[in-house]
Amino acid sequence: MERVSKASTSETIIAKNKLKANFLKKGISIALFSGLMYGFYSAFLALGMTKGVWGDWYGANTAGLSAIVITYVLGALGSAVNDTCSAVWAMGFATFKGKLGDFFRCLKTKPGLVMILAALIGGPISSTAYVVALQMAGSIVIPITALCPAIGAILGRILFKQKLNKRMMFGIAICVLSSFMIGSTSIGGSAPKGMLLGLCIAFIAALGWGFEGCVAGYGTSMIDSEIGITIRQVTSGLSNLIILVPLFGLLLGSGVKLSTDLTIQAFTSGSAMIWFALSGLCAFVSYMSWYNGNSMCGAALGMACNGTYSFWGPFCCWIILGVINGISGYALPPIAWISAVLMMFGILIIAMNPMDLFRKKDVA
Repeated sequence: MERVSKASTSETIIAKNKLKANFLKKGISIALFSGLMYGFYSAFLALGMTKGVWGDWYGANTAGLSAIVITYVLGALGSAVNDTCSAVWAMGFATFKGKLGDFFRCLKTKPGLVMILAALIGGPISSTAYVVALQMAGSIVIPITALCPAIGAILGRILFKQKLNKRMMFGIAICVLSSFMIGSTSIGGSAPKGMLLGLCIAFIAALGWGFEGCVAGYGTSMIDSEIGITIRQVTSGLSNLIILVPLFGLLLGSGVKLSTDLTIQAFTSGSAMIWFALSGLCAFVSYMSWYNGNSMCGAALGMACNGTYSFWGPFCCWIILGVINGISGYALPPIAWISAVLMMFGILIIAMNPMDLFRKKDVA
């Protein structure tokens, strides 16, 4: 009888470990999928900003717009249109899941307000900087924005006194080295005009997303991740559309009327909105997968898996924009590909000890 009991206990432990291992693997797969979807979001967003009225704005005649309006106001508008589409997808998903009431209730809570703050940082600031950088320098800026986990680790140490050990510092050093390798492509006569400034603006996006990650970590630990995503996307979309685009118009001397006219034209350009709807969907799925993956395999490993967008971003842009649509400027030099892969490794080291992957596999 005792032998039977021991055998039963042993089988239970094996089954539990197997279930845990499968749960971890599923979480890793979902988090990796979030990085892939972020790559498609980047590609469809860039493609949308070449279609319809956007083609006129960025075309040879520039539709009578000044260079500063084309660079910054249109960059903010592109981010606003994408985030608004993403917010619509998020609201639709919350309605489908029967969580729309929870969404409005959470807006009044402290975690909800924290998520709104995170969205204000990651939306109007980082998302707009990302779009502007993408338009100025192309997909080469994407690995630079992938510095956000490294920046988040540093800010977590400064703001919340979180542990920053030698392994994490080594990973940060790898990420910084990778960014310098990518930045080296902007030096020299063969570099496109505006690439260096685009890379600098991309770093602003990484800084904002790193800070957003620190702030949002508190909010998502206390509310449903799906509600948190909806709050994030809706706040980002509305703040971009209602606050940032008109503000840019005022600061740059083009006025609110021009910003309003550009916004109306953007949302009524059907051939472009198809791609913005797709980019918004991919952005929403990417964030949702990231949050779900984090809850299954842990925030550290989930962050590392999501950081693979430093590879998927340039790759998807190259395939969709360069190969399929024949748009020049999206082919990357070998050093950029090597740097993107190296940065993924650096992000993994920041998030966890890579040897833990093998240890967990052995336990399973």
